[in-house]
Amino acid sequence: MARKKTLAVVTGISGRLGQLLARRLHRREGTRVIGIDRRAFTRRPADIEHLRIDIRRKACEDLFRTRKVDVIYHLGLMHDPRKGSGEHHSWNLLGTQQILEFAQRYGVPKVVILSTADVYGAMADNPAFITEDAPLLGAQRFAALRDLIAVDMFAQSYFWKYPEIETVVLRPAHILGGVNNAISNYLRLQRIPVLMGFDPLLQVLHEEDAVTAILAAARPGVRGVFNVVGPEALPLRTLVGLTGRPRIELPHFLAPGVADRLFRFRFADFPAAETDYLRYAATLDGSRARSQLQFRPRFGVAEAVRAALRTEVFDGGVEATSHGVVG
Repeated sequence: MARKKTLAVVTGISGRLGQLLARRLHRREGTRVIGIDRRAFTRRPADIEHLRIDIRRKACEDLFRTRKVDVIYHLGLMHDPRKGSGEHHSWNLLGTQQILEFAQRYGVPKVVILSTADVYGAMADNPAFITEDAPLLGAQRFAALRDLIAVDMFAQSYFWKYPEIETVVLRPAHILGGVNNAISNYLRLQRIPVLMGFDPLLQVLHEEDAVTAILAAARPGVRGVFNVVGPEALPLRTLVGLTGRPRIELPHFLAPGVADRLFRFRFADFPAAETDYLRYAATLDGSRARSQLQFRPRFGVAEAVRAALRTEVFDGGVEATSHGVVG
């Protein structure tokens, strides 16, 4: 008798991490993958089903009502600082509430939610290593994080409300690779700014290691919140040195204004609030993921930096290329 196939649903499948996860799942024997994303899925494997629908709409519920879903990988959170707060709130918080409601209503036994370590915030009084029990203070200086913190906290309340569903929240350190995020875009600049008198420790994570952690979180019996970190924390200047690109030393009091102008005129893709990570450390304690997920990063920091520099940003995502970097 043939073994029943596992049905995995991936929200945000058209993003870089969604595509990497889908391809890893696709190679697993006995796993079927359905992706939900309004964007196109370039070079989609033929046996992966892609639904170009909005997670907030009724068509999304039809999927869960008509199929027996075994695991949801919820990667479809919006991190675009150029989008308005209303769109962020509706997409992130209301969309996540909808997905979790479907999981409970239609008996999905496992949900993995990809959050971010940015919810902790970069601050002068951060502890040496931040544990999963630390308060989520990132929105104190970066208002755009409010809805992501709300999603994270809503998911935690879901643990207690529906204990029969194994819910996992992952808070990864800065992910490097073909992702369109602040740290990757920062390291892709042709001249990289640092702040005079500041050299905070930074943790980065190769995108393939991020996917490995997501898959580990889906194992039966795993539930809870996990920080996910790379192999080591490095001083910012050491990290920048791995790019081989020149640095620009800026007085720290000028940095927010310069960053705001660069962002506003689209010379850079990270907002002024992100400059806190050029001043203060926000290093994570990854021991819980090591012990309970048996997660060990395969890629070193230098490999993660190279993965970010081998990419080119294009409409709808970021893709590996041999043409260097568009910064």
